[in-house]
Amino acid sequence: MTAIWKTPAGGEAVRTRYREFLTHWPVPHEHLRIPTSQGETFVVASGPSDAPAVLLLHGSVSNAASWMGDVVHLAQRFRVYAVDMIGEPGLSAESRPTLASGVYAGWLGEVMSGLGVERAALVGISLGGWLALQFATANSGQVTALALLCPGGVGRHKNVLIWALPLLMLGPWGRRKATEKILGPAPPGDPSPEAVAFGEFMQLIFANFRPRTEALPPFDDAALARLAMPVQVILGAKDAMIDSAGTRDRLQRLAPQTEVIWLPDAGHMLINHGAGIERFLRKAVGS
Repeated sequence: MTAIWKTPAGGEAVRTRYREFLTHWPVPHEHLRIPTSQGETFVVASGPSDAPAVLLLHGSVSNAASWMGDVVHLAQRFRVYAVDMIGEPGLSAESRPTLASGVYAGWLGEVMSGLGVERAALVGISLGGWLALQFATANSGQVTALALLCPGGVGRHKNVLIWALPLLMLGPWGRRKATEKILGPAPPGDPSPEAVAFGEFMQLIFANFRPRTEALPPFDDAALARLAMPVQVILGAKDAMIDSAGTRDRLQRLAPQTEVIWLPDAGHMLINHGAGIERFLRKAVGS
């Protein structure tokens, strides 16, 4: 198994900083550790224990901390589980089977079973959106709704590694430039102290983590046509990683119930959409 960290010390530095971030989780919560066939999975649980379940699935080179701005909205009416994906820079197992293996949908099913969740809405961004779709196309009866932010596997995947890898080799400046090009323009105005701290955390991850290099397996038409649940997709027109127009068009054609939110000036970094996702889920799930 390929190590996900460049050095053991670097991995420990990221995990230590991540644990510090988790102490500032904005709503009451608990930390859960769910055993699976791929190793232990770390989950941050928030919201009323008897409310409809929502699983949050982060993107590549990230972890549950990416949802700290959204959980404030979602945890008011839902039982929210922010899951650290295996093989990513969180606190879950470092297991990293190939994406084409089909293992990830089975792993997510094990996580849901370990949480005692039979059915849930899935909210995923980028790689997490791909995972949400992989699970939903195989287990539609267990998914009450899908909220997808720039999901992979639907539109054409753009090969950013061609120009990003040389930048990542140029130290802090190169990593900052690569991050800006991949994620897109930052929101206007001066960043908040929280945003600055998270940006520094992301730079720490990029400096020490080995990202996945394999392409996301695409979904065929038959798989996407199996999406019978309510679907919301949020897309940035200037996304450097996925073909947003192709994603929109395929989902609208094959899952016509899809609600599309099109952001003409946004890139791959889609933040502060928790309130809109909460409204969609409340209507879709009936909470």
